[in-house]
Amino acid sequence: MDFIDPHIHMVSRVTDDYETLARMGCVAVSEPAFWAGFDRGTVDGFRDYFEQLTAVEPKRAAQFGIQHYCWLCINAKEAENVSLSREVISMIPEFLDRPGVLGIGEIGLNKNTKNEATVFLEHMELAIKYDQPILIHTPHLEDKYQGTRMILDMLCDDSRINPDRVLVDHVEEHTVSEVLDRGFWAGMTLYPVTKCTPDRAADMIERHAGERLLANSAGDWGISKPTAVPDLIFTMRRRGMDEALIRKVVHDNPVEFFSKSKQFHYTPR
Repeated sequence: MDFIDPHIHMVSRVTDDYETLARMGCVAVSEPAFWAGFDRGTVDGFRDYFEQLTAVEPKRAAQFGIQHYCWLCINAKEAENVSLSREVISMIPEFLDRPGVLGIGEIGLNKNTKNEATVFLEHMELAIKYDQPILIHTPHLEDKYQGTRMILDMLCDDSRINPDRVLVDHVEEHTVSEVLDRGFWAGMTLYPVTKCTPDRAADMIERHAGERLLANSAGDWGISKPTAVPDLIFTMRRRGMDEALIRKVVHDNPVEFFSKSKQFHYTPR
């Protein structure tokens, strides 16, 4: 089955991972800007990173027939540095018209601090000004529920934000319903240790009939598995779930959400 990984950090993966994904049916990936495993100190460091996302990674992916898309921001883990964050935010428009740039993300909160919230709101203003979809990072573990509520409240407090153009990622059982009830899209990140397992994701898919749900691997610098979406496909098939529902979650929903960006020019196989 063809699938799309809507949130995978391929700059942290070797080229062999592109080949493996292609062999397993991956036709497209979406790569949000994120923390590089260390805090970058200058706006030029981010400019080089955005060059990598928009110019280098699409060429690596194309070698294996995979279409590569990306999102731009300064990640919540680096948002404590508000002055640097503002420099990066003011630089992002240089890249927004590049092919494959879908919007602003992954923005959000990490430890739910005041500085993180300030930078989140300034990213929101950028997305509104340039009419960009938004991809949201929600915090990990004990900070997730409070942080998710804070993010949803900030989004809903601004009438200019259309929830149908916002994907709230890293949802779990205790946050997914509120995200969907408020009209947003929800992403389930399949990690070997934290976040969500394929079986837990399948439970949420059954509970919500797959509506506005996406599944991703994240595939970043830490313990992660870039082939997690095929694992979910296998799990759903093992449980006897309908093929149309499986395709909806791993292919059709990403296409529908990403189509809200004018830069999404997807060619199905």
